[in-house]
Amino acid sequence: MKRSESIRCAVTAFGLMGGMAAQVHAQAWPAKPVRLLVGFSAGGPTDVVARAFADHASRALGQPFIVDNKPGANTILAAEAVASAPADGYTLLLGATNHTMIPALYSRRVKFDAVRSFAPVCSLAVSPTVLVVGPSMPVTTFGAFLQAVKAEPGKRAYATPGSGSSGHFASAHFTQLTGTSMNHIPYKGAAQATTDLMGGQVDSSFATLGSVLTQVQSGKLKALAVAAPKRSALLPNVPTFEEVGVKGYTADAWYGLLAPVKTPPEVLAVLRRAATEFAQAPATREKLRSLGMETQNSCGDAFGAQLTREVRLYGELARSLDLKTE
Repeated sequence: MKRSESIRCAVTAFGLMGGMAAQVHAQAWPAKPVRLLVGFSAGGPTDVVARAFADHASRALGQPFIVDNKPGANTILAAEAVASAPADGYTLLLGATNHTMIPALYSRRVKFDAVRSFAPVCSLAVSPTVLVVGPSMPVTTFGAFLQAVKAEPGKRAYATPGSGSSGHFASAHFTQLTGTSMNHIPYKGAAQATTDLMGGQVDSSFATLGSVLTQVQSGKLKALAVAAPKRSALLPNVPTFEEVGVKGYTADAWYGLLAPVKTPPEVLAVLRRAATEFAQAPATREKLRSLGMETQNSCGDAFGAQLTREVRLYGELARSLDLKTE
């Protein structure tokens, strides 16, 4: 009995030590600055969300969260860097919707799996897509835009943040639904695309509202329709695509936090708490709403299921559209 009791005590003590070790690990992280990679250049909506979260996490967790912009190859460079980084929580990815579009277009090029190479932390924000035009296409209604595009098939150009980006898919889907033809001009980020749109180098863009809201409000760009189930409270006079006759056309963009697969569960738990606090904070909601975004907080398995579902759906869409990268 004594020997049995001693074994039980030893097992209990070992379990307690293991639990304490995990707790110490969680409390110890982060013990140094955390690198947050963004696959787009500075100034775009993904970068804006990344910097807002980094500021919150730095204050909440007591270590700097440093945003590292690594644009190129439709965010493949940034995603690849995070997928191959040590799974210790010190290298993270602030991804966006185009992350789940990568397999549909770059399966032969990428060295990672968009789902299995990452641990889903949480989604942080969402933004609808809006059709905007610049000075090279001075129309004021969607009807006039559609008439101009159909009058010159293949002559008008639209800008996107990159080949295979959410804007690319949204634009190609639109041309399929409306039977139109336009030239695709890919950029390395939303900020550059918006700059050239305002400068008249391209005619239009199916952009996330967060990337063009300021320019629309200042009158530098004209919003013609919103790809969402209902009108945006920030653009109450801009109709939805459903209202102007393009039925079933919606295109939301999400922004979320991903870590390398096999990142310790206790580190992921700390990150998810920080992400949830960020999304629920009134200051965050107010800031993102002013930028054309809403907070979103889907974490862990729920976020992972969303990624898996989108990879499948975008693969099917790419095949139906015969969508290829340049």
